[in-house]
Amino acid sequence: MDEISRFTPIETGDGSCTFYSEMFGEWFHSRDGACNEAQKTYVEASNLAARAQQKSEGESLKILDVCYGLGYNTAAALETIWRVNPRCVVDVQALEIDIEVARSAIAQGLTQQYSPEIQSVLETVASTTIAASKAPDAENSFLVNLRLGDARQQIQPLVEADWQADIIFLDPFSPPSCPQLWTVEFLQQVAQCLDPDSGVLVTYSCAAAIRAALKLAGLSITSSHSGGRKWPGTIATFNPIEQNSLSLKEQEHLQTRAAVPYRDATLRATAAEILAQREKEQRTSTLLPTKPWRQRWQQQ
Repeated sequence: MDEISRFTPIETGDGSCTFYSEMFGEWFHSRDGACNEAQKTYVEASNLAARAQQKSEGESLKILDVCYGLGYNTAAALETIWRVNPRCVVDVQALEIDIEVARSAIAQGLTQQYSPEIQSVLETVASTTIAASKAPDAENSFLVNLRLGDARQQIQPLVEADWQADIIFLDPFSPPSCPQLWTVEFLQQVAQCLDPDSGVLVTYSCAAAIRAALKLAGLSITSSHSGGRKWPGTIATFNPIEQNSLSLKEQEHLQTRAAVPYRDATLRATAAEILAQREKEQRTSTLLPTKPWRQRWQQQ
């Protein structure tokens, strides 16, 4: 079986397609709408259009795309930026472990809902891992650099270079399936790549363990719209957010054992090791059990 045939397109609710990952046992996107999720959960939640409009000619807008996958988040971002401010220079640094996901998306025509310019960028990235253009008319100048390998290691050069993003898209598979990219230690690395003055991180996850880890990384959190999912996402920033920005239900969730975060001190632990360590910590945690919280809120 060749690499491309590992992935079979499945149509989602908005007509766009996604893949199922046998490795992680999950879909890459919400079945309600793959491209809608990219637009709502990442582009709109991060207020990307307004941020792009605020950039003066030649000033770059930096995006860190954690788990590039099929490329939809980057594609939606580029399309939005060039629509509202074609003279905005775009610098996308993307982390991904499996290039064949992007190549399969291209090979099977899954990016055709985007403009020809965006499709060309995605095709080049899938082929060579880097796409760049400095247009002579100063429009649509960009760099998209796909860093292949374990994201825990691939992010290190960005941290060391003090590279900081205006926006971070945090989009790994779910914490139980891919805990390596949801640990306190990894999210601390991610936070170091976020502009401390105005940067914003957005993710589909509202898991208490993830929100607790983001707070331990020094970030303030609030909820975002679901983007087609049944639960809200999370927005995080270094700027203070009103304490009551989370609902009472969400605040109480952070006081339960569900909020015990994932840990990976060496940034090299296996998923099984991370999960086992968290289960051990949950058993000895002084936080409230999660089951009564869940039962109480399900009745309301």
